Amino acid sequence: MTANRRVVLWSLGLVGFMGALSFAAVPLYDWFCRVTGYGGTTTVAAAPGGKVLEQTIRVRFDASLERDMPWRFRPMQREVTLKLGEQALVFYEAHNPTDRPVAGTASFNVTPYAAGSYFAKIECFCFTEQVLAPGERVEMPVSFFVDPAILADREGKFVHTITLSYTFHETPLPDGHAAIGPDDKPARAVPSEG
Repeated sequence: MTANRRVVLWSLGLVGFMGALSFAAVPLYDWFCRVTGYGGTTTVAAAPGGKVLEQTIRVRFDASLERDMPWRFRPMQREVTLKLGEQALVFYEAHNPTDRPVAGTASFNVTPYAAGSYFAKIECFCFTEQVLAPGERVEMPVSFFVDPAILADREGKFVHTITLSYTFHETPLPDGHAAIGPDDKPARAVPSEG
């Protein structure tokens, strides 16, 4: 009986350990991608590093919607060319053509993946959930720079064009937004440009 009890306890411990690992897998993978830029995950910065080079890089912008997301979503410019280390400010436009408020969050990545850890966002609509009232149209900022350190990367030094892609996903409305009507606009913070 003691050997059987030990096997049962060991098995239960193993199941508990495997459950804990599966629960932690998503946050650990997210952390790994943010630190390494794996899979085109970008970084976040408070401000540009200060060093601006004469070498330029082209950044293209892409927008898509998850199936059943009712918004219209597009980049307001298709591409920009900027110097490595130079801060850029671009806008995406979102429109809710429905007769109900809709909340959404944006997932994102850059390609080629080698550029992910060198593409730094300072301000982005993707940092928070967005709620659009019925018929509301908004311009949403993305402030970013491409770190000059990309030139020292074995693969990154060959990157001349980066594509920044966003996909909006519908999310449950936060408390207090379900009663927004067509003439009501939720309060929205004005992003800083500096």
